[in-house]
Amino acid sequence: MSPPLLKLGAVLSTMAMISNWMSQTLPSLVGLNTTRITTSDTLTQISPKEGWQVYSSAQDPDGRCICTVVAPEQNLCSRDAKSRQLRQLLEKVQNMSQSIEVLNLRTQRDFQYVLKMETQMKGLKAKFRQIEDDRKTLMTKHFQELKEKMDELLPLIPVLEQYKTDAKLITQFKEEIRNLSTVLTGIQEEIGAYDYEELHQRVVNLETRLRDCMKKLTCGKLMKITGPITVKISGTRFGAWMTDPLASEKNNRVWYMDSYTNNKIVREYKSIADFVSGAESRTYNLPFKWAGTNHVVYNGSLYFNKYQSNIIIKYSFDTGRVLAQRSLEYAGFHNVYPYTWGGFSDIDLMADEIGLWAVYATNQNAGNIVISQLNQDTLEVLKSWSTGYPKRSAGESFMICGTLYVTNSHLTGAKVYYSYSTKTSTYEYTDIPFHNQYFHISMLDYNARDRALYAWNNGHQVLFNVTLFHIIKTEDDT
Repeated sequence: MSPPLLKLGAVLSTMAMISNWMSQTLPSLVGLNTTRITTSDTLTQISPKEGWQVYSSAQDPDGRCICTVVAPEQNLCSRDAKSRQLRQLLEKVQNMSQSIEVLNLRTQRDFQYVLKMETQMKGLKAKFRQIEDDRKTLMTKHFQELKEKMDELLPLIPVLEQYKTDAKLITQFKEEIRNLSTVLTGIQEEIGAYDYEELHQRVVNLETRLRDCMKKLTCGKLMKITGPITVKISGTRFGAWMTDPLASEKNNRVWYMDSYTNNKIVREYKSIADFVSGAESRTYNLPFKWAGTNHVVYNGSLYFNKYQSNIIIKYSFDTGRVLAQRSLEYAGFHNVYPYTWGGFSDIDLMADEIGLWAVYATNQNAGNIVISQLNQDTLEVLKSWSTGYPKRSAGESFMICGTLYVTNSHLTGAKVYYSYSTKTSTYEYTDIPFHNQYFHISMLDYNARDRALYAWNNGHQVLFNVTLFHIIKTEDDT
């Protein structure tokens, strides 16, 4: 209890004690405590020296009580003593009344002080609660900002690892440029020692080699898959989303195709940010329904498998028309040779650094995977490779630099298990795990521009980063 409340309690207790004392003391001091009145018809005995004598009587005809009263004996001395006591008592009562009045004033003042303090304490409590809530809000906000910054930095890790791999090659080029600079300095000192045309040709050759090297850096052997990064949660369990690997750096349009059948609507978004927020820029109503989820956007056109057929369609987003269509000879369709998850995934269209590809299976190849390189304009098969890997045992597949990589499952524990190189027409079994975070992959495609795998994982649109091992051959190695 606070000090003002203690004061108030003490005052109230004192007043109660005074009231009790007065109720017991006053009657004895004024001579009233010996009087006894009864309701019987007998005489009530009262000492003549101390009080009045009252005799009861019968009622009169009107019902009123008739009483006989005998006044007490007159004793001046006794009367004077009692008067004196009464005066003293009255003085004490007056003094106590004044004290009680003072106490009452103090009590009222302290009570107002207590009310004021109570109001202030309530205000402080509310401020402390607000400060606590604001602190939690700010901590949560700052933590979220840091987490978003960390998420933005994660995709840079594979890039930095790649830079480390290429550091040796860059050092070699720097050494050659340094040597050439030394030669130029020598020429300045001895004009005419070297023919100008010869020197110019050496510079051109070096520039050509540098350009060729940069082109080769885009290709390599798959070494590791990291991630995923969850971009969005939307749609059904099955679907496809993609960007154009041949688009310019400023063109980051995203295309979204939900479900693996009974659909003709393609949704377009101007950027990844618009895709995440759901801000559509345009929708396309295709002339045919598609089959599966293995479509690809390449150089401004959509390539997809027409429903219930082995026909490939090329559809232009710019003109809204079908530019080409061609049957993929002997290719199984409509769940004859799908991936392990089904979904009419018989024909898988994909693109890499080399061009446009179709992956499928045929009866002639005993249901094993066939790889065909396609002409992007006419859809004509340029060349085909027959592998020994059963299409129905593959979870998904994708092409990187002319090599097909096949996963062994679409479920938890999936990994890249098999690869086939179209450059050497050879295969090998691999063991490259990746995190199937949402347990069911129905689309997995490589994008050469982004150096990433686009995946549809149980209604989640995710990205995987890839690490490639580069082998650069010099003229001395040929």
